[in-house]
Amino acid sequence: MDLHKLSLTKQLEGLTKGDFSSTELTTHYLKRITDFDEQINSFITVTEEKALSQAKASDERYKNNNNLPLDGLPIAHKDIFCTKGIRTTCGSKMLSNFEAPYSSTVYDKLNKEGMVMLGKTNMDEFAMGSSNETSYFGPVKNPWDNEYVPGGSSGGSASCVSAELAPIATATDTGGSIRQPASLCGLTGIKPTYGRVSRYGMIAFASSLDQGGVLARSAEDAALILEAMSGHDPKDSTSLNVDKPDLMKDLNSSIKGMKIGLPKEFFEKEIPAYVEKSIEEAIDIYKNLGAEIVEVSLSNINLSLPIYYIIAPAECSANLSRYDGVRYGYRCENPKDIEDLFMRTREEGFGAEVKRRILIGTYVLSAGYYDAYYLKAQKCRRLVANDFSEAFKNVDVILSPTTPGTSFKSGEKTSDPIEMYLQDIFTIPANLAGLPGLSIPCGEHEGLPLGMQLVGNSLEEGKLLQFAQSYQSNTNWHKKMPDLR
Repeated sequence: MDLHKLSLTKQLEGLTKGDFSSTELTTHYLKRITDFDEQINSFITVTEEKALSQAKASDERYKNNNNLPLDGLPIAHKDIFCTKGIRTTCGSKMLSNFEAPYSSTVYDKLNKEGMVMLGKTNMDEFAMGSSNETSYFGPVKNPWDNEYVPGGSSGGSASCVSAELAPIATATDTGGSIRQPASLCGLTGIKPTYGRVSRYGMIAFASSLDQGGVLARSAEDAALILEAMSGHDPKDSTSLNVDKPDLMKDLNSSIKGMKIGLPKEFFEKEIPAYVEKSIEEAIDIYKNLGAEIVEVSLSNINLSLPIYYIIAPAECSANLSRYDGVRYGYRCENPKDIEDLFMRTREEGFGAEVKRRILIGTYVLSAGYYDAYYLKAQKCRRLVANDFSEAFKNVDVILSPTTPGTSFKSGEKTSDPIEMYLQDIFTIPANLAGLPGLSIPCGEHEGLPLGMQLVGNSLEEGKLLQFAQSYQSNTNWHKKMPDLR
């Protein structure tokens, strides 16, 4: 049986019925990792021993009829989530030898539900990148075509799920790092409302923007795991004190009479004809399902990219100041004095993109520039959030392309940071406003997948997943996976 072809919900059903054991399922995925990951480099650490131990424990619980809600299901974790006793690198030389003394809340929640950890996935260094080419552990390849990038920063999570080396994976999204790889790898990726999922034990890049989420093969699979990840966490000061959502409740409900907003500013941009065609076809499907299409205006949306690339580097420079070679992480050899220790540790430990963003962030926070850049960017951020608030008075979700096109070749944009940053032009606004957003496959071009983005109002992940499920119930794009050889 090709167990990897089963959806996550079907795998759970099979485990519950006793059609196969967690040990069989886990062993199946571990073999696929051994057979195929060398060509795509999606894992930094494979936790085979731990996975088999967790699977065995799960089988015992099934045998004794005391199984947990997600018992025995394998999962891969982005290597940004701390895992006690297991290396957590964040894709950086700076943390290449770091073993956290505690686990993230996301890991703990899924572990308590009985899930089995296959390993830690590759990522852009400190989640800074849109192609997964900045990792200290080497670039990740797109399983659809190894000459192309999987997107970033959660490229390893996207690549391993797309290649069916794991049925699902955790990920994080600061400016599009779940949705953009989802689009480029033909997956369903959801970034929930800021504060919906705990950030405790999730290594920080930009604290007011970072949010954990899921990369899956379908809206149904994503809903199952996101629900388990959600909930208030007193250990995280940014965690929302709201009830845990029931994301499966309305998943298959009709969207008839509901309204989809099309932001005119997004569709005024020059986008390739094949992107426009895929989006138009998706809109037609929604119309046939009874949804109403409404034009909306997000008049300040064009400010999103410059706002983001002031605020995110500023927060990055503050968060990454803790990596000094003293307390933990990489330390340079034979420093002459404390100043030499700090300087050489950071020079040797950080990659080029991380250094670039630290320098930008330090500049915009410096005396004389704070008011001119950082403070102004925060004021403009409020304008973007207000535009969304106004739009959601009239519509249920907002639809757009996820990315300006399909994936691009490795090395194609590395020499031009601006061109790379433009990959997130459609995804960044949701992060600035703290809103939930997802990407679902909606077409392909020259053998590469293409994604469509849906953005919802605050805490309305259920509605987003309902729209995604309605579309996926009437299309097959999400069922297409690359053929690995």
